[in-house]
This record gives sequence, structure tokens and C-alpha cells, in this order.
Amino acid sequence: MSTTAEEPHLSASHSSPSDFKNLATLSLAALGVVFGDIGTSPLYAIRECFHGEYSIPVTTDNVLGVLSLLVWAILTIVTLKYLTFIMKADNEGEGGILALTSLIISHSKKNNSQRWFLVGIGLFGASLLYGDGMITPAISVLSAVEGVQIIAPNLSNLAIPVTIAILIALFLFQHHGTAKVGALFGPIILIWFLAIGILGLNEIIRYPQILKALAPWYGIEFLMNNHVHGFLVLGAVFLSVTGAEALYADMGHFGRRPIRLIWMMLVLPALLLNYFGQGAFLLASPESSYNPFYSLVPSWGLIPMVILATMATIIASQALITGVFSLTQQAIQLGYLPRLTVRHTSASHMGQIYVPAANWTLMFATVGLVAGFGSSSRLASAYGVAVTATMLISAILFYYVARDLWQWNRVAVNLLVGFFFLIDLSFFGASVSKLFHGAWFPLVIGLFCFTLMVTWQQGRSLLLKQIQDRTLTVTEFSDSLAIQQPLRVKGQAIYLTANPDIVPIALLHNMRHNKILHSEVGLLHFSTERVPRVANSRKVEVTQLSNGLYRIIARYGFMEYPNIRQVLALANQQGMKFRPEAISFFLNREKIVAGMKSKMSVWRKKLFALMARNAISATAYYDLPSGQVIEIGVQVQI
Repeated sequence: MSTTAEEPHLSASHSSPSDFKNLATLSLAALGVVFGDIGTSPLYAIRECFHGEYSIPVTTDNVLGVLSLLVWAILTIVTLKYLTFIMKADNEGEGGILALTSLIISHSKKNNSQRWFLVGIGLFGASLLYGDGMITPAISVLSAVEGVQIIAPNLSNLAIPVTIAILIALFLFQHHGTAKVGALFGPIILIWFLAIGILGLNEIIRYPQILKALAPWYGIEFLMNNHVHGFLVLGAVFLSVTGAEALYADMGHFGRRPIRLIWMMLVLPALLLNYFGQGAFLLASPESSYNPFYSLVPSWGLIPMVILATMATIIASQALITGVFSLTQQAIQLGYLPRLTVRHTSASHMGQIYVPAANWTLMFATVGLVAGFGSSSRLASAYGVAVTATMLISAILFYYVARDLWQWNRVAVNLLVGFFFLIDLSFFGASVSKLFHGAWFPLVIGLFCFTLMVTWQQGRSLLLKQIQDRTLTVTEFSDSLAIQQPLRVKGQAIYLTANPDIVPIALLHNMRHNKILHSEVGLLHFSTERVPRVANSRKVEVTQLSNGLYRIIARYGFMEYPNIRQVLALANQQGMKFRPEAISFFLNREKIVAGMKSKMSVWRKKLFALMARNAISATAYYDLPSGQVIEIGVQVQI
């Protein structure tokens, strides 16, 4: 198992100018993609503590207490938990909750019930990210555009339609891909962080006493003095760290070192400076609690700052949208979602994809959220609960990695993860308190997506079992051909099969009804490994059986996209002589009927059948030449 991401090796004795240039390039790219979400949190985090649903009065003790909690939340959750520990748990360089789940399952020796538990919470954590992907663009862009209310209060009614127009344009652009504008992301976010850092520093210089909030006991005193109200404010404090999960999820694109470097060198200082600057301004002008971020900006810079903030939030939204696309592709590859159209938007970067179904779903949900909630403050009530739940799940999964895979000392693991779990649980409890103020939305979305994933996975298992019971093993079929040979016609045929040891029903039906069999037959099985990518040297395995039969197993990682041309090229290197233009491809076309008794309820069987009907065909998904494909229908009861 690899526990280190592939990244530049820059030791003191072996570094070179090209190494440092590569690191700088990766760091700038990571700045644009990874830190957009957490970097735009200053737009609303402090405001929600003093002007939100559970706001508290602007007093010296409260400002110092909130800032202390915010600082230590960032240091503990982002710097310590994610950048120091969680990012060590990579699946061959890839991060993210599905990659972490796959890492555990592929190396776990747990019994079935424990494996089901780990898979279940991993899937639920991944499902919650869909809710996060809907809310983040809505709250980020809307909070930036609301700066118009400060510039021209009489235009405040335009904030909603302008936000909706920006979001629609963003989603309409997705099918073009991000390759052309990707180079702009880093420089824009760099300007953003420099700007918010300078704004905050300017205010800190005027009121340096605000730096006392660096001491953790101000936060402890705040919680002790405000009791339940202080605990509820944690839900707003947590808004400052929403985006920490993105650091882990995007690790595979940039490596650990660039992400850690740019965090410590730029992002963390800029965020802390701006938060302390907002706190200092609140002590001087308590009446500005309705929007302390824009209150830091001098009047001459308001228009440029609103434009810059809008651009930064669009970039943050783009990162979340791209993350949802990647998550959807991983779920399809791992067998938790039906086949959907996945388009590659860049010839040089395979990670840049476009999933139309996910894109339009996100667009309608995001626009609906903006129109339904009406302000970023109301959206903030719905924000956070999905992320805190995902962080809790990440802590649980990390516990199993550290204890079972790395064999760390159990006492140390229990203390470390217990500390993280206590902090995450506190923030989760505070976020759940807003359940009836909008926090229900991401939970409902997460539960719905989780239901879809589990239903598809279980339905496929039942379907494959029914098909297996109605067909023969490859060995039985080969033996039967030796006893009674059908008419063999010259030609090459490939039958796609869901199980490499089972003869697909399409082959048996073809023999039964047409009474013939091609002289050369390949049984092709696509297998998704629980690793991001599979090397070409072991991607395809060909076994030559008797009677002109070949078994072909094509192995792909969950970050890869199956390619029939590549499979045939690699298979021909192992002794097959199949000509792509001469092959007939045979596929099963299952018609699913809910009928037999099983552990799966009737409504879920019907849901599975609906998902199967709307999945794209294997012909389109594997990019088979449509003029060479023959589909044979079969009715299956589950």
C-alpha cells in the first residue's frame, strides 16, 4: 500500500530550480482549486456570529471569545486534523471520502457486518457532499453580490436576480470545461487572499488589543459564560472551516506538499488577519455587524472588492461543482450509481470531466436555494451540518486506517481520534440545532443520494444473482462445446459479462435461437479496482480457453474511464488477434421486473428498475462502435 502522494521531492541537498518552479506552479494551481471554499468564508462567518439566527451582542468579551474559538477551530481542524493527519491516509495518492473508504475496504479483514458499516458511513459521507455542492455556490455567490447593498442600498433588490444569473451562466459554461480559464484561478485567488489580508492588517494596526484572542481561554470563557447560546454560536464559527474536506479530496491533483505549503505561507495568515480585522472593526463600530467584511473596505474600493469577491466565489463554486462531477464518476465506477454520461473536457487532463445529469441537478437545486432562502444569512442556517457530518465520518474512517492498516499504538490512536471526534461532534451538535431553519435540506439530499447508491448496489447484486442462476459457468460451457459443437461461423465476437466466470445470457440466447457460434469468442469483463488507477502492465489479463474462447478481464481504477480501444490493443499484445473493425459486440439488455421475495422492499425494487431504465447503454458508456453492437433482451425478476 502506498501512503504517500506523488509530489515533488525537494530535499535541501537535491533541490533544483526546476523543482522549485514545479512546486510553485502546483502551489499556485492548488490555491485556485483547493482553497476557494474556505477562502471565501470571511464573507459570512463573523457576520453570522453577531448578526445571524443565533447571534450574540457585540461586546469586547464576546468578540474576543468568538475570535478565539474561530482561530483554534481553524488550527485544530484544518492544520492539525486534515493537513497533519488525515492527508496521510491516501489511496495511492488520491484523497476524499470515497477513496478513503475504498482504501479501508480493500485492505480490511473485518467481518461482513463491520465492512457493511464502514461502506455505509463512507457512502453516506459521500452523499452529504452533494448537499454541500448545492449550498456552497448559492451562499458564496450570494454573499459576494450582497455587497451591492452597501454600495447602492436602493439596488438591494437586484442581489437575488444577479446571483441567479451568475449561477446559471456558471452551470451553462460547464460543458466547455475549465481548461481555458483554469490558469486564471490561481492568480485571482492569490489577489483575493492578499487583499483580505491587507484589509484585516490595516484594522489590526488600529486596534492591536484584538490579538489577545489568540489565547484559547477567551473561547473557553465565552462558552462558559454564554452556556447554551454560546454552544449554538459554534454553528456559525464552524462556517470558517467549511472547505477543509476539499483539501483532502483534491490531494490527488496536487500532492500534500503544495497544499500544506500554500496553506502555511499564505492562506492561513490571510484568513487570520481578516478575521481579526473584522473583530477589531466590530469593537470600534458595533453597528456594522450586519456586514463586517465589506465594512473593512474603504469607500473607493467597494466596487472592485465586490467584483473580486464575486470572482473568488465563482471559483470556489467551480471547485465544488468539479468535485461533485468527480464524486459521481467514482460512484459509477465503484458500482454505486448507474451508468451516466461522462464527458472528458480536456485531452491533457483526465480529471476534467463533465457529467450533464449532475450539472443540471446542481443548477436547479442551487437556483432554487437562492430563490427560496432569499439571503446568505438564511442560507447559512442550512450550511454546515453536511460538512460537520462528513468530518465526523472522516474521523471514524481515519481511526480504522491508523489502527488496522498502519498498526499505530491503540492508546495514541484512541486519544488522537477521540480529541478530533469531540471537536467535530460539538460542531455537529451546534449545526443540527438549526435543523428547522434550513439544516434539514442537506441531510435530506444526503439521505436521498445514499438511498439511490445503496439501492443500486443491492439491486445489481440481486440482478447478477438471478442471471447467474440462469446460465452456466465458463468451464461448464467449454466442456459442453467439446461434447456437442454448434455451427461455427468464421468471425470474431465479444460478449460483455458482469462476471468473468459466468457465460453471459446473450451468448446462450444467441446459440439457442440462431444455432451458431463465432469461431473466436471473447468474454470481456470490466473490473473496477479499489485504487485510483491501474498500470497498463496489469490493466488487461487474457486467458485463452479451449474451443476458440478467450476470457478478457479489464481492470480500471475508480478515477479512470474504461476504454474499449485500449483494452483491445493491450489484449492483442497478449496473443489475441482480434481486429476492432471486424468484431461483433453482444450485450445483454435486461428488462427488470419486481416480483420475487427478497430483503429488498417493493418500492426500492421499483426505484432500481427506474434507475436501470434511465442509465445510459453499455454501448455509449464504453464507447463501443454502434454499428457493430447487437443487444439481446432478457427479462429478469428481482
